[in-house]
Parts: sequence; structure tokens; C-alpha cells
Amino acid sequence: MRAAQTQRRFRGKNRAPKWKKPDDGQVSVMVLPLAVTDPADLARLEKLFGSMWSVKRAVQRDARARVDACWAARHERERDGAKAVRQRLGLSREALERCAYTHLEDSGHLKHHASKALAMHMADEVWNGVQRHLFPDATGHRSGKPKTGGWYDFTRIPGRARSHTTDRKWETFRLVGTLHGHAMAYTGSGRHLVQQPRRMRVPMILSGVMPSGEVTASGKPRTRKETWWDHTGPLVVVFAGGPGSHAGDLVLPVRVPQHPGQWARVEHFLSDPGRWHKVDLVRRRKASAPGGWVYEAHLMILGPGYTAPAVRRMRDRAAETGRIGGVDGNVSNVSVVSFPAGLDPADGSPASTEITLGLRERVFLERDAKKRRGRARALERSRRATNTAQYGLSKKQTERAEHRASKGLKPKTVTVPGGARAARVDGVPRQAFRRDRISGGYRELRARQAEAAAGSAEHRRHRARQIARQIIAAHGPVLVVEDCDIRTWYRLWGKRLSQTTPGLLISALDRECAAAGGRLVRASTWSTALSQHCLCGERVNKTLRDREHQCMACGLVGKRDLVSAALAAFVRFADVDDPNSAYLDTTASRRAQTVFAEGLEEALRESTAPSQTTVHGAGHVAVPRQRRGTSAPRTAGQRPRATPDETRPVRDHAGKPGHRPGRDPQLTLW
Repeated sequence: MRAAQTQRRFRGKNRAPKWKKPDDGQVSVMVLPLAVTDPADLARLEKLFGSMWSVKRAVQRDARARVDACWAARHERERDGAKAVRQRLGLSREALERCAYTHLEDSGHLKHHASKALAMHMADEVWNGVQRHLFPDATGHRSGKPKTGGWYDFTRIPGRARSHTTDRKWETFRLVGTLHGHAMAYTGSGRHLVQQPRRMRVPMILSGVMPSGEVTASGKPRTRKETWWDHTGPLVVVFAGGPGSHAGDLVLPVRVPQHPGQWARVEHFLSDPGRWHKVDLVRRRKASAPGGWVYEAHLMILGPGYTAPAVRRMRDRAAETGRIGGVDGNVSNVSVVSFPAGLDPADGSPASTEITLGLRERVFLERDAKKRRGRARALERSRRATNTAQYGLSKKQTERAEHRASKGLKPKTVTVPGGARAARVDGVPRQAFRRDRISGGYRELRARQAEAAAGSAEHRRHRARQIARQIIAAHGPVLVVEDCDIRTWYRLWGKRLSQTTPGLLISALDRECAAAGGRLVRASTWSTALSQHCLCGERVNKTLRDREHQCMACGLVGKRDLVSAALAAFVRFADVDDPNSAYLDTTASRRAQTVFAEGLEEALRESTAPSQTTVHGAGHVAVPRQRRGTSAPRTAGQRPRATPDETRPVRDHAGKPGHRPGRDPQLTLW
């Protein structure tokens, strides 16, 4: 009989002090593109992502079922407590990790591509979403129920952070090599310090031996085999010791930015390997790449991100301006007005800036929207052509078929039906869209659509950062803005908001103010009502259609948005962190109106900020000159009804001599 098996041993609690992040707690991420050109490595990456998506989908389904059971056990939660119910159902980080281990071991084939460490990290990612749903945040809000994601939405495999207490302990994905070795391997010529080829070679670890630093009893130095920790050549991401170790380590060459302006940023992130903390493997849609995906390594370092010297100087000058300002966000423009902090004319005069869409930007947005509509129509035609049984004939196609039948002609096969989708009586399609057959062309079109959307979003974020830096350079980093929920504006003016993105600009302004040593404070609209007051303290009621401010008491006339922004500069707080504690200091606003007089009225009529450079996002777009007597083309987003920021019709300067198209007097958004 077989001897009794020994009891399984578990590792005890670690007695070493727990490592903590530095006091500043700052972390930053650098995106390192991976030059994966070997078909074998590409296949291994695809299988790795496929297996990890299967694990995540299984854990998400289990987590959603357990969450539903937890909310259904109302009487048990009242009797035993919510903690006991969660413990019984397995709603904890450790329980979800064991669930991921079970799925990985029971599947059989997943163990050939993914490891238990990766499954544990993926379970932790799922638990983060479950935790946000079970436990409310500081404001009392909960996130929605965890949902099972789709294949194309799965883009990241989290890695394990390295150990900063034990040397040479970095599981899953790790970055090896040195920046100096990378520069020596790909030494450039001319204006480029580094010149990396299109197909980068994969470094190999030799089977040689190296001294281990110890000596034997005979006094000879002890040797050991060479490992990846000894690699000092080009930078590579290694997935070593995984389930597919029989095929060798998965080595992915890294392509660092090689332009001269980027080398300082590269040195900031990669020169000190002791700051490297974690590597995540990420994929991004790209139709022209093999397989439709490109892969990246997101390197997290312990420390602040890189800031260009010009940006640092600009932030330092902004912190020394000594100005206070207000911001008024609207559907199609953002207005900023600032004053000297002491309201002394010797320190400066009031300045104002309006951020609007120029003619050139609107032309670019129209062309971009036309491209999106074309891609959407192409996708719909491809789906209809592949699933003809799920769609009926259009009215024109039906009339043509009846006409051919009346003439005794042979019925013509319709390759792209133009009618409605086959549905039940209640309007639900008979076959779900996810069960439709899709062609290779459809997949390529969808990849190009996702790639274009991602590029457009990144372009908007970049332009928002540029404009935010120009704003704080002119008005300082101490600003006040109304606490508005911009999500509610999309119900009426969604198309216009998608063009101007005021929420994105205000978020970028918040980050730039904090980086420059200031703050963007939010004030409640109920306690201030900036749009319904004047600088003199009198209440001036206006509707959404009224875009001009006219005060009968003091005679002040100006743009409504600029007046609201000027009033925001005089908002005071009992508690800066509580927007509801905001109130309007009418004494200070009346003093500013008296001190600055004509300068203030000029600032409230038009933009007067020193920074009058126009930021273009349309690139080189040719704007046709408009003939005399013709009306301006209708821009996307214009509606017949009034909007909160609808003013006089936009003036078109394209027909005026000596005027460059797109050079509006305001600071354009893109």
C-alpha cells in the first residue's frame, strides 16, 4: 500500500519589512513599442492574449454571478451581515484568484500558453472592478456590475511588479538590457543618435559561464551559467520560465524613440534600471500590421514623468504671474478672465481669452465626420452582403422585383439587401448581431475605424494640453470654474460637444494648474449663479438665448460668457474642497469694476490675452475661398434651436482681402 502522503506545506508569513513606495508616491508610464517581426513570436503572442482573455472572461462571469447572488441574499445580509455573505460566496481577492487557478488547471490547453502568475494578476484586475461595485467611494457612489468584456476590448495583460528588496526577482514580463547597450548596438549617423532597423535582431544568451563571486574549497572561483540578468546589450522584454519554456524564452525587442527631441525623455525613463517597477503587455489595433495588432510594453517607473525644459520654464513663469482667474465652460466655447491678485493696476490689467472653433478647424471636423460616415456605411454594406438572410429588401428593390416578375423575367439575386433587419413582433432582431458572419474585409474596416478613432482621441488630448498650458501662461495657475456635469449636456448638444470637448479641456486645465503649483477649484452653480449676476452685485436675469450681458444698474455691457468668467475670479469658499460652500464676493467684484473701468469693459467685449497664437489641429487643409453673395457652409453640429452658447452667426473672414483662413481673433480649440 502506498505510504501516507505528507500534509501539504504552506509558506508562512514574510517576516521581512513590507516594501512601500517612496514618500512622494509618484509613478509614471512610458510606452515602448515592440518590434515583433518573427512569425513564431507573433503566434505565441496571439495565443498568450487569447488564453488570458479566456481566463478573464471566465473569472468575470463567475464574479458577476456571485455579485448577483450577494444582492439577492437580502435577508441573509440583514441577519448575518454583508461580510459573512461575501465570505460565503467567495467575493474576495483570494477567492477570485483561486477561481482563476481552477479555470486554468481544468482547461488543459490554457496551461500551455499562460502561467498561474498571469492568472492571479488577471483575477486581481477583475476584483478591482468588483470592489468598486460592492463598496461606495467617498461620495457614496458605486460603479456598475462587472460585465464580461469582448475580444476586441481586451488589450492589456498586467505584469507583476519587481521586488525592490530581493535582487533579481521580477516575474512574468521583465525589461532587461541597458540604454547604453541599446545605443551601442544601434548607433546612428547624422542627426539621429540611434538608428534602429525595421527588423530588429533578437539577442541570444550564450551558454557560457560567468564568475558567481564565490570561491570553492580549493580556492578557485565558482562559476555559473549566464542568464538574462547578465544581459547588458539592447533592451528587450522577456517572458521567461512560462508554460511554453520548451520553445524557449519569449524575447521581444524594444524600439525606443530615436528622434533627437525624444532622447532626453528616453534617458529620463530608461537610464536608471533601479526605478523600473512593472511591465504590462498591451496590444493596439492597426489594420496594416500582421494580424491586425501591434504590441507595446508599458513600463511603469517610480518617480515623476518627463517634463520638457520649455514646459518647466513656462510653468515657473505662470506660478510667478500672481493672477487670479475664472473659467466659464460652454457647449462650443470656453472663456477665461483673470485679474491681478491684489487688484492693483500697477501689477497688470484684466485679460480675457475665448477658446472657440475656427473656420479651418470646422472644415477639418466636417471632413473627419464624412470619413466616419463612409466607414460606417462600408461596414453596414459588408454585414448585409454577408448575412443576406437577416435583412429584407428595400422599397426600391421590392418594386424592381415585382416589375421583373410582371414582365416574366428571371428574378435577380440581390447581393446587398437594403431593407430592415428581420425582427420579431416586439422589434427584437431574430438573430443577435454577434452571431452574424463577418468577412475579412469587415474585420479590416473595423480595425481601421478603431485605429482612426484612437488617433483622433489622442490628437484631441494633445491639443487640450497645449491650450491649457497657454491659458495658465497668460492667466496663472489659480482658477475657478463652475461645477457642472457636462454629461447632461450631451442629451441636447451631443454633436457640438463632440467637436469642442469642453470637458476634456477643463480636465487638462486642472492637471496643468496642479503641475504649475496652483489649483482649479470648482464652485457650485446653485450658490453662485454667475450667469445671472453682474460685477456690481445686481442680479441680471438672462435666458439661454441671451448671449449679451447688459446691466441697467451700472451700464456694463459685455459677452455673457466673459462676464461669468470674470465673476468666477471673485468666488470665495468656506471650504475649498466643498463646491457647495462657494459664494460670490460682490465687494471685490465692485472694486475691480471701479479700479479697472475701461480696461475691464474692453476685456469683457473681446479676447485681450497676451497669448494670441492660434492652435491649429487640421494640419494642411485647403479652405476654398468663398465667393461674394454666397452663404457660409453649414457646419456639423448647427441646429435650428437655440443652444446655451448660440450667439450671432459665425463671421466668415475668408472673403476679406489680406486675411488668412482660420486666423480668428480668438484662441481656437484645436
